[in-house]
Amino acid sequence: MDRGFRQIDVFGVDTCTGNPVAVLLDADGLDDQTLRRFSAWSNLSECTFVLPPTAPGADYRVRIFSLNTELPFAGHPTLGTARAWLDTGGTPATPGVVIQECGAGLVPVCIDGDRLAFTAPPRLRSGPVDADTLTALIEILGISREQVVDAEWLDNGPGWVGLFLDSARTVLDLRPDASAHQGRWDIGVIGPHKPGSETAFELRAFFTEGEEPLREDPVTGSLNAAAAEWLIATNRATAPYTAAQGTAMGRRGRIHITSNDDKLWVGGRAEVVLSGVAVL
Repeated sequence: MDRGFRQIDVFGVDTCTGNPVAVLLDADGLDDQTLRRFSAWSNLSECTFVLPPTAPGADYRVRIFSLNTELPFAGHPTLGTARAWLDTGGTPATPGVVIQECGAGLVPVCIDGDRLAFTAPPRLRSGPVDADTLTALIEILGISREQVVDAEWLDNGPGWVGLFLDSARTVLDLRPDASAHQGRWDIGVIGPHKPGSETAFELRAFFTEGEEPLREDPVTGSLNAAAAEWLIATNRATAPYTAAQGTAMGRRGRIHITSNDDKLWVGGRAEVVLSGVAVL
């Protein structure tokens, strides 16, 4: 059966400079094994599957997979799925706002031209990082304890643990290695740029999937959402601000953090790059 397919570049300044997400539309009737196999085959950090909504008020429902692991929420897949749905003629019930249903509940996505923005669900885990975990993270990242200014759990679906480092330069110089530390890792690192720079912070996101080595995600909406909450709450940032991610991978991701109605919005460009059908 032919099913609509889009590949969306999310958060990039220009075409193909952000983070791609594969979106399979009309995914109704596909079993979990097929979803996992397709997502792993895509070899992207995430792949999404659009289904009819089941919650009142939702425009559509989405299931989000990081290779073969299903996630209740993820940021760039949320924006990418909304763009794919709109590109195929989807019309939100509320003009200007798409309501997405996912494992974390209902997530509004605001439409502003080629830029989309979501409000992140609340964190599932927050608070300080225990000493043993912090020691392991420092070893994985190959840095000194003195370069870590603060650490916090930033789990809003993906189980990010965040480290605020002394500078953006330190973040960009990281060459992490998790081979000596088994288990699943979802590591977000943040460092401030110098005052007057184009962007306020540099972020990088590293994760493991099964037995594979540590991977880097080019631009990460969920991490930026939780990091923004943390940075603003600790007076390290004020909204609006713009963060950079993907620089170390040759990408030019830009994440725009704004505040409206006491909510933080995480936004960026979302552009259709590939359009066609998948035969499943």
